[in-house]
Amino acid sequence: MKQAPRRPPESRVLLVQIDSLKQTDLHRTLERNGFQVVAESTIKDALHCIAIQDFVALICDLHLPAAGDGFTLVNAMRHSHPDAVTIIISDFPALRESLAELLPQADEILVTPIPLDEIVTRLKRRLLDPYHRTLKARESVATILERYSSSIITEWLKRVKRIDKSDQVRLSDADRTGHLQKLVQELVRRLRTPHVDEGSAKLSIAAVAHGKARQQQGYTPAMLVQESRILQVCIFKTLRNNLNAVDLALVLTDVMTIADEVDSQLTQTIASFSEISGGAREMAG
Repeated sequence: MKQAPRRPPESRVLLVQIDSLKQTDLHRTLERNGFQVVAESTIKDALHCIAIQDFVALICDLHLPAAGDGFTLVNAMRHSHPDAVTIIISDFPALRESLAELLPQADEILVTPIPLDEIVTRLKRRLLDPYHRTLKARESVATILERYSSSIITEWLKRVKRIDKSDQVRLSDADRTGHLQKLVQELVRRLRTPHVDEGSAKLSIAAVAHGKARQQQGYTPAMLVQESRILQVCIFKTLRNNLNAVDLALVLTDVMTIADEVDSQLTQTIASFSEISGGAREMAG
């Protein structure tokens, strides 16, 4: 009896779906089209396969079952098999555009229901053009905040002006925002240093000077806290608007650093503010 020829590894596809072990319709369709299918249903098993086998493609659900598990597999496949085609399948049509931005390294993001033959057709098309990828350059959070620092300050000023209590202090726009450029610069510098010893931010000369200036301008501690809160809102809004450019692997750590740095700046501002206030009371007494 003549033994059937083995399929070459060039046809091996990793299929990861919650019910992959049941040999889904997609599994059978891939095999009918000449692909060797390795089916897994968990992240752990799929990562193990990626580490020990060669694949020409990954097809996986976005949720396995946790939200964004497919993102983990795409990153792993890109690292181990950079030329492999990656296809993400999602059943959230309203999120199609968002997913395209949040998963920029995936070659295809398909929204179900979609004909199985269409999935195979797209896979074959991608395999015929292995050097088609034009991956977007990833940028650091620090670079993005530095680029949009003027926009952050403009947005901050608009929001501050909407707060009635701020109207108690009559200041020019320049006097109101004069401290922000230096505070953002200090934040950018910290983001560009190794993330160690979180919670032990360095002395902020800009924050100390800001506290002294605000005391002389007639601010209250509550107004300082409000200003700081608005600054964080403007910073995070800028990051949200630029998620398609951010290096997602570093976002969580950088967000923690931003929160820690802004809080540290606020603490130093209030300490400086209170020191000036206390000195003024002693002189008055």
